[in-house]
Amino acid sequence: MSLSSSPKLAKGGLVVLAPGGGAVQRIISLQYNPDTLTRSYQVQGVGGDGGGDRAQPFRLKGPAIESIKLEAEIDATDPLEFPDHNAGAVAFGIAPQLALLESLVNPSAAELMAVAAQSANGTLEILPPEAPLVLFVWSRSRIVPVRVTDISIAEEAFDPSLNPLRARVSLGLRVLSTDDLGFRHKGGTMFLGHLKTREALALRAASASLASLGIESLP
Repeated sequence: MSLSSSPKLAKGGLVVLAPGGGAVQRIISLQYNPDTLTRSYQVQGVGGDGGGDRAQPFRLKGPAIESIKLEAEIDATDPLEFPDHNAGAVAFGIAPQLALLESLVNPSAAELMAVAAQSANGTLEILPPEAPLVLFVWSRSRIVPVRVTDISIAEEAFDPSLNPLRARVSLGLRVLSTDDLGFRHKGGTMFLGHLKTREALALRAASASLASLGIESLP
């Protein structure tokens, strides 16, 4: 047995839980980790404006709204290298993986038919069923509940039957906080755990000195 000194690469991905944060339904592992992951924050605050007689102190009224953008590559080259062990890739290319991602933004056919049946029976208000809870996993220190806001798929290569063999997928995610899920929802609890992890990481950052800012003391 040969031993490798290279560290095992952790993969990012998505975990799909039953609605409400129940049992694990699916685990979607990214085939290749993207080179870039972009995060943006929309601050939720009140005060600080100078429109009245005097400005009010700025206060944070809730967690910032975090959005995540990433590009994932999906390629059938590796499984097609061993066709006897990857009959699905031979028959469909990467179409099953793409369909799995698409299922994150579409209700199932059964759910649509159930809504249509209720409408036909004269139900006045039809509330769509709660969607599965999706978790974005990017190492042990970053596990957050998210809503998939947009997916863009660029299929780049095909087999003779026009099954896609390579694609670049752009994913837009919105982190769900306690403002979205509440404190009793499992997703809300997981967000609080994520926030505590980030706070602990912030404490590990070295503090700069006033001298590094070119001053000896504050006025």
